[in-house]
Amino acid sequence: MLCSRCREKTVTAGEDHCERCPVAEANTSSPPVPPAMSISAPQVVLRSPVGLGRAVAVLLLLVAVSDIAAMVAALNLRRLAGFIAAADFIGYSDEDAELADALMVGTSLVQVIAYLATVVVFIVWFHRVRTNADVFAPDLLRRGRGWAIGGWFIPFAGLWIPRGIAADVWTASRTDPYAGDEHEPRTLVNIWWAAFVASMLCTRYAEQRYEKAETAEEIISATEKLLVSNTLEIVAAVLAILFVRRLTHMQHTKALEQSGLTAAV
Repeated sequence: MLCSRCREKTVTAGEDHCERCPVAEANTSSPPVPPAMSISAPQVVLRSPVGLGRAVAVLLLLVAVSDIAAMVAALNLRRLAGFIAAADFIGYSDEDAELADALMVGTSLVQVIAYLATVVVFIVWFHRVRTNADVFAPDLLRRGRGWAIGGWFIPFAGLWIPRGIAADVWTASRTDPYAGDEHEPRTLVNIWWAAFVASMLCTRYAEQRYEKAETAEEIISATEKLLVSNTLEIVAAVLAILFVRRLTHMQHTKALEQSGLTAAV
């Protein structure tokens, strides 16, 4: 039998090649398999909400002060409108009317600036405490961190989505997140949110009535509604300060306890 490779030499039975044609060693070793890359979610790290909480509290206080200034301007305008309604043209002058209008415009502008600044810092703080809650009790949070920002800007749904997030963050930030509802209840969250929604709706209605007011009687009615809306805004601002301070303290204390430290009083 001839060699199956050179076809010249004979081979013994049971062989397929001669000694001159050795079989090359097969490369049976497989290439090294690169180690699998583990892809994990980014780790959530606690970040202190104390500085932001203090900034929010100061801005909310400025909102309340601007509301008080707006109430003074509305009372002054109502007084002048009362003179006009009673045909008492001696009780005021053209300069008084121009000053009253200027005060209404000026205080409204201050209110808008204070409110917008507060909204920005409040949402940043709100997102911070929501992110921290992922470290404390992530399984108790029903919405993702992005909702802490986007939830405020959804028409109609913005009237309840942020409240649900605030309630979840409050629960996760308690000393025992898995305790019953009677343990550090969400009463402050609920009354703050109720006051906030009431003041927002009342303010929008009062501003619409004021913009449409033409007669002295309509101006008097509109300014009275502005006084009510500003009062509700002050109440909502005070409750918001209490809510921010309380939730900030809860997270700060919980973070210190987890690190083995003690919160300063």
